[in-house]
Amino acid sequence: MALVRNGKVCLVSFLSAAGIYFTSFIGVFGKTFTFIWEDFWIFILFTYLIIYNGIIFIVYRLMKQEINEYRVAVRGGFLGSVFGLGILLSLSDTTWVHFGWYITALSFFHWSEYFITAVTNPRSLTLESYLLDHSKEYKLAALASWLEFSVEWFIAPGLKQFNYISIIGLLMVISGEVVRKASMITASTNFNHYVQYIKQVDHQLVTRGVYSLCRHPSYVGWFYWSIGTQLILCNPFCLIAYTIVSWRFFRERVYEEEIYLLNFFGEDYLEYQKSVGTGLPFITGYKGEKNIKVLVNSYRLQNQDAQM
Repeated sequence: MALVRNGKVCLVSFLSAAGIYFTSFIGVFGKTFTFIWEDFWIFILFTYLIIYNGIIFIVYRLMKQEINEYRVAVRGGFLGSVFGLGILLSLSDTTWVHFGWYITALSFFHWSEYFITAVTNPRSLTLESYLLDHSKEYKLAALASWLEFSVEWFIAPGLKQFNYISIIGLLMVISGEVVRKASMITASTNFNHYVQYIKQVDHQLVTRGVYSLCRHPSYVGWFYWSIGTQLILCNPFCLIAYTIVSWRFFRERVYEEEIYLLNFFGEDYLEYQKSVGTGLPFITGYKGEKNIKVLVNSYRLQNQDAQM
């Protein structure tokens, strides 16, 4: 399957902006350049970002006049630059190393949501596929984690240097990322970032791959990914808050989604539901037996009407 145009723009813009990381290598040209980097690194990074944004503005707004591609490139470039800066921080000799891990993981997560959608389900691809505008609550949660990290780092930097906790968090983030992206790739055109209320003609029930292990692997991956981010930052308050809020969100999301899945697939989904768990702790999904029978009967009637 050929990558759609916006997918290519997303990839090129991300990699180009992530190249900000390589500005730190100017020292290989001699001691003079090493001193320049040490004294003017902020100016160098800022200059790189200005040049990058100037180029994409000229290419997509002035030359091609493609406003949608420009918006894709701006977001991809923003995430790429954060990714590159995150790697710089991760490899630095500072007490902000773990924050570097965090922003690297965060930026890659949002960029890959768009890119994987472009690869597997371009029909549903929109700017919202970056999930940068997911919800006000999501943005507030991110701000809260940054604030907690900064305040605790300022008061007692040592609290942010429990490497074994951050490593556990990093492993959770990587595992969650892999599970979520595996679910998107496996489901392909059957995956969507939003709950579907109307069954599409080509919508199929996917039970293979990671879906044979749990019914909602994309939610499982995101759930553990979000918890892992707070372990990376050693944020005790946000760790508790993220766990509770994320669990409640996915409990409601799974319950709502399974009502429609039962309506879409009837007995097939009912059997799948009985044999495979949700994958999320203490979340069973939609289990109203009487209501399930009604939904299954409704599904049968719909199929009979379709055949008449």
